[in-house]
Amino acid sequence: MSPTSTEWSRDSWKSKPVAQDVGYPDQKQLSNVLSKLETLPPLVTPSEVERLRYQLSLVQRNEAFLLHAGDCAESFDACTGENISSKIGLILSFSLILIWGARLPVVRIGRIAGQYAKPRSSSYEKLPDGREVLSFRGDNVNGLDPNDRTPDPERLLSAYFHSTTTLNYLRSLLTSGFASLHHPRDWSLSHVRSPSLRREFETLVDGLSDALDFSRTIGADAGSHSYERGGGRGTLGEVDFYTSHEGLMLGYESALTRELPVPASVTQTGSSALGSSGPINAHYNTGAHFLWIGDRTRQLTGAHVEYFRGIRNPIGIKVGPSMQDDELVRVLDVLNPDKEAGRITLITRYGASKIDAHLPGHIHAVQQSGHPVAWICDPMHGNTETSSSGLKTRHFNNIISELTSSLRIHTACDSRLGGVSLEFTGELNDEGFSVTECLGGSMELSEEQLGLRYQSFCDPRLNFEQSLDIAFLMSNHFKKERRSQVTPEGGVGDALYQEFKHPQSALGVGKS
Repeated sequence: MSPTSTEWSRDSWKSKPVAQDVGYPDQKQLSNVLSKLETLPPLVTPSEVERLRYQLSLVQRNEAFLLHAGDCAESFDACTGENISSKIGLILSFSLILIWGARLPVVRIGRIAGQYAKPRSSSYEKLPDGREVLSFRGDNVNGLDPNDRTPDPERLLSAYFHSTTTLNYLRSLLTSGFASLHHPRDWSLSHVRSPSLRREFETLVDGLSDALDFSRTIGADAGSHSYERGGGRGTLGEVDFYTSHEGLMLGYESALTRELPVPASVTQTGSSALGSSGPINAHYNTGAHFLWIGDRTRQLTGAHVEYFRGIRNPIGIKVGPSMQDDELVRVLDVLNPDKEAGRITLITRYGASKIDAHLPGHIHAVQQSGHPVAWICDPMHGNTETSSSGLKTRHFNNIISELTSSLRIHTACDSRLGGVSLEFTGELNDEGFSVTECLGGSMELSEEQLGLRYQSFCDPRLNFEQSLDIAFLMSNHFKKERRSQVTPEGGVGDALYQEFKHPQSALGVGKS
């Protein structure tokens, strides 16, 4: 069924069962809030959404790499200029390292400016004092305080305005030269404790500076210098950056869905899904460029799939161990019946111990179906564990194991890993140190250190150093692959995993 089918409407999802639904005690108040959201300005534009669709089609053709990264769940309190700058700086640093090794453009999608809701396996949780309260569902639903768990519709308006503030500051950063390749040191490595990681990044930056000096000498960078002086934007002075969140709260998503003209540059291509080469409207979710369906809400006959099939935004589908091969194809048939490029990104999240049992079958089923997809690996969600102190954590080795297994399996299946989805943060505490939420990495974070700077109220995130560990290790892998030093028979397996497993050896990093 086509996403532009007349059988679909912005509210047709309401006739389907809603997974992870929120029970608001005051339905009239909820209705008033949603009516207000319907009148508020869009956060993103159709032109931006269509540009992302095109760039994701490049990922599907192995002409670009996707970095999807940010917080597990944003909080209203963390909406500060410092936190946003740190997060964007880390994403820019990570992507620069990947570009340097892979020699491919990186499509950057942040889990930012709207990732305020989280699904829960249970509607209730039991407190240490024995009380049973509603589970915390994210800042746009209820409060983290156990005494503030009643769902409040006004929080949806707060989510919109915090998203607006975040996006406004994000755009101002990216248009003011913050992302310029002429001064990547401004993205801040000052708080990274590892001198070897800093040295590795400085070496990359020095090489980049030499390349830019050469470009200036031959006149290839004139536009960028004009931008630095306040003129037109140059390719080195600004980057595309897109926002995303899980499309969980369907009332909120529906209220931000607008029927808008598809840009002429798209309609002139004669897209089969649009059905016309002339002016035409389509439904865009204007709250984010990219939205994804979670592993708990991807039911074929459910409300989320019904809603998602009708919007033109590119969408992600979380694919876990419970997804059957034929079920995956049926989901693709519903969400992308015309098999349009750039439409679907599959975000695999199995766990290090389960990926070999599931990913090959999923790849084969999709290949047989003929659906164009971008495959990206989420090595975080399937590897969550509980420490002896009761804190949720993830071990760097397990994250790396799933990531390297994904690289190996895609190669063996004549497929290609097109990106990664990581939960990481550039946040610092008051003393200027990174968070301590995941174990391992080049600084060999131990379980005894978890409580030092554990700031997440949801899932554990990689800190700045652990994120750069992964960036450099992936970059080195792609560099070897470009130089034909990685082969399907012998490079994407045990040797690579051992290098990834011990980044302190591969990067020459030790404790300091």
